[in-house]
Amino acid sequence: MLKLILVVAACYGILIVVVYFMQGRMLYLAEVPGRTLTMTPATVGMDYQDVSIETTDGVTLHGWFIAGRSTRVLLFFHGNAGNISHRLDSIRQFQDLGLSVLIIDYRGYGQSEGRTTEAGIYRDSDAAWRYLIEGRGIVASDIVIFGRSLGASVASRLATQHQPLALIVESSFTSVPDIAQDLYPWLPVRWLSRLSHATRDYIQDVQCPVLVVHSRDDEIIPFSHGEAIFASANEPRTLLAIHGGHNDAFLRDERTYIGGLRTFLTGLSAPALLR
Repeated sequence: MLKLILVVAACYGILIVVVYFMQGRMLYLAEVPGRTLTMTPATVGMDYQDVSIETTDGVTLHGWFIAGRSTRVLLFFHGNAGNISHRLDSIRQFQDLGLSVLIIDYRGYGQSEGRTTEAGIYRDSDAAWRYLIEGRGIVASDIVIFGRSLGASVASRLATQHQPLALIVESSFTSVPDIAQDLYPWLPVRWLSRLSHATRDYIQDVQCPVLVVHSRDDEIIPFSHGEAIFASANEPRTLLAIHGGHNDAFLRDERTYIGGLRTFLTGLSAPALLR
């Protein structure tokens, strides 16, 4: 019995060590389903520009700029898997709302250079913002920052640094330690975590209007995370509850989703959407 206990303890200890050193690879899934761009906006009838953006630490990022019919631009930060070519359905939805879209791949994703780290992703978001302001002459009050899942932490952190028109966070966890504790309650993940992506903490310092979107049926990130993020946001804030899975609710409940986005966007102070 003592030998069995020792073996189990040793295996548990090895697992803890593996999780500690491998957590970046567990979170940043650039190879799932892959880094190859499978389509472009032109594939689905949208004109676009390829964009190269240089970060302050010398990494070249790849992205797309898709012009819309208004002066408003949505700065899009995607989730932890795949690349920008897997977000065409979302880009189409934002185009239908009249928005231009800038979407980038983080370092290590898609055609972007570099190795993915949390600090690096934040530098990537800074570079994307700088590109819109300095490279395209977009004013901050015309920029809506959007983040889905992992990207919500990136978007929220960026919104604390500037004064955009609005922030939209969708299907987000409150932080990596929080969601890891939900997923792996048998591991001391709060002690192990070297990653944060603390959306709830960042959103407390955001001073623009905030829309929190979350599915009540999300099988990966519970609806309670969305509620906690909403509770931490400053006014004016809106919670949009939709239905469907973590990766498809914006399509499965598209009518509710688009209706909520439209109401939020048209309620913002600057009437740019109809220009």
